[in-house]
Amino acid sequence: MLVRIRFGMGPTVARRRGKNRRVASAVAALLTPFGVISFFLAFWRVAADLNWANSFAIPSGLFSHWQVWLGGAALLQTCAHILNRYGGGGDTAAS
Repeated sequence: MLVRIRFGMGPTVARRRGKNRRVASAVAALLTPFGVISFFLAFWRVAADLNWANSFAIPSGLFSHWQVWLGGAALLQTCAHILNRYGGGGDTAAS
């Protein structure tokens, strides 16, 4: 005996461009404050090295250098900028 099961047509899946624009905008909005905090930590480390401020919170290790914090701030702001361009609008994000 052979049993055949027939399924009806389901909903079609549309492939559309830019379906994650809202998520990109939300992540970009969260990355910007972290970039600003990273910049201020770099400034604090430089001020601590010049004896303009109290000692830095992280005395040793990788994150005790101002270059790491400044590079992290630049990276975070660049990522936020790219995500804002992607999430910002229709055809202008591709140009």
